[in-house]
Amino acid sequence: MVGLKNGCVERCPGCSHRSLSMQESHAQKEGWIKKQLKAWQEKVEFIRSVKESRRWGYRRKILLKTEFNNNHWEFGMIRRDEFIAIPQCPVHAAITRKLILLLTSALPPFQVFPLAYLSQSNALVTLVLKTKQMPAVNWMTDDFIKELQSIGIKGLSLHLNPSAGRRMFAKNGWYQLWGDDHAYNDSGLMYGRTSFSQLIHELHCQSLDEAEMFLEPEPDDCVVDLYCGIGSSLIRWSKRGARIIGVETGGEAVHCARINAPQAEVLRGTCRHRLPQLQQWIDNVHQPQKKKLLYVNPPRTGIEPEVLKWITEEMKPHRLAYLSCSMGTLRRDMEMLVSKGFIIRRVIPYDFFPQTHHVECLTLADSIR
Repeated sequence: MVGLKNGCVERCPGCSHRSLSMQESHAQKEGWIKKQLKAWQEKVEFIRSVKESRRWGYRRKILLKTEFNNNHWEFGMIRRDEFIAIPQCPVHAAITRKLILLLTSALPPFQVFPLAYLSQSNALVTLVLKTKQMPAVNWMTDDFIKELQSIGIKGLSLHLNPSAGRRMFAKNGWYQLWGDDHAYNDSGLMYGRTSFSQLIHELHCQSLDEAEMFLEPEPDDCVVDLYCGIGSSLIRWSKRGARIIGVETGGEAVHCARINAPQAEVLRGTCRHRLPQLQQWIDNVHQPQKKKLLYVNPPRTGIEPEVLKWITEEMKPHRLAYLSCSMGTLRRDMEMLVSKGFIIRRVIPYDFFPQTHHVECLTLADSIR
């Protein structure tokens, strides 16, 4: 067991493994995976992680609740209706901790600036206000902008959403206060203000390396990439000369994916609603002597039942790589895949969320042919 890191608030529910050593945390996560995936526990490999010093200060994507208390803005989380301020959370990157301090000192009081949430996506920041009226922004001084630039922020937006709550963002109500509404990550890929991205870039690249080596896309192979995000995986298959189609729900992510991977066709919508277009695309471009390959990275709900049925009964890929953030839905989907003739070759865990109980797994499988 280890002590709490400086800046950590004990009541905060965010990091359930913060008092464990790296070895203790990994042992718990590996044990959980093998328990959940009991039928394939011999396929589960050791957990991939960054070195100890990189397990803190890695979070550059946040969504924090705000409260104005005693003439002072606070940023934190809600636990059982209790607000917990976490201004110096050690899991947050330095850019985030500096941003919070800057906003604390600069923002006007709640009466004139009804801030509800702070959203940060790497270098892009959004202030979510629970109102439909545009407030005064005279606090946006030249000195404030210089401070933003000095800590690495590239854009600041306001989002006016009087219904902000469980659904954070609305379609309208976006205002760019300063800078850009898109930026570029460590791989040179464009992302937006609400784009999803894995928190530890190095580990995500490792998982894509493994998926690429297993799928081995060759020129003119067909690759279907479901829940493709901003195109981090699409660009991998593109460089191999494969024919590619992706599906993503968010309009901002689709826009970025089409720019990041211009060789790929990217459809917007839920995967189950795009099955007819996916099947038509395969019918049009697939050559009998070439492989059909699948990469999926779904949300915690896993692959939609209609999509899984299509994968196993119609698409029938030669090989698939499945990156999952939920062992429960992964087990369910693996059971279906195995029942339809797929063989699980490897399960590789990744510690994308150090100090927490969360863990993700890359499952590699092929079909019996």
